[in-house]
Amino acid sequence: MPTTDSNALPHQDLRIPRNACAAYGEAVADIDRSRTVAAEPKEVWEVLADFGSISSWADNIDHSCILNHGSEPIGTTRRVQIGRNALVERIIEFDPTWALAYDVEGLPKRLQRFTNRWTLRAAQGGKTVVTLTSTVEIGSGPVQKLAERALCRVQVRQSDVMLDGLANRVEKMRARSTD
Repeated sequence: MPTTDSNALPHQDLRIPRNACAAYGEAVADIDRSRTVAAEPKEVWEVLADFGSISSWADNIDHSCILNHGSEPIGTTRRVQIGRNALVERIIEFDPTWALAYDVEGLPKRLQRFTNRWTLRAAQGGKTVVTLTSTVEIGSGPVQKLAERALCRVQVRQSDVMLDGLANRVEKMRARSTD
């Protein structure tokens, strides 16, 4: 169950905008979840940018490791193990201190595309608002659109776990560095 404290924003609700993502057209659904972390964006970024170590702070990921380093962060891949499922995540956006996005590969073939995008925004008092947007593309028909929305609703719990884990890791690191 997600933790709530004075530093946390309530997680945002499911939203499926008309223009969910211009690159995908109308055939996608996405969900945004946010949390305020008691740390500067640079401190949060250090944890996110260590791409291969997500399993050290995200309780819903059993194992993670880098598969391929490119000359640029774009294209770098990691393997994540979630239960019996092994997935490959490929960086498609890397904007230091502000945004990290990756496609998730290895999901059922009916799922045409699944992307996670983390964004950071500085907030008052040395805090950071972290938003995790998950985008799902299955197809343009009415049944596919319903399936996209259903998958987004399932993803809410996973996103909350990752946001909570990130906040816990960063805030513990910050507390240790100020002791």
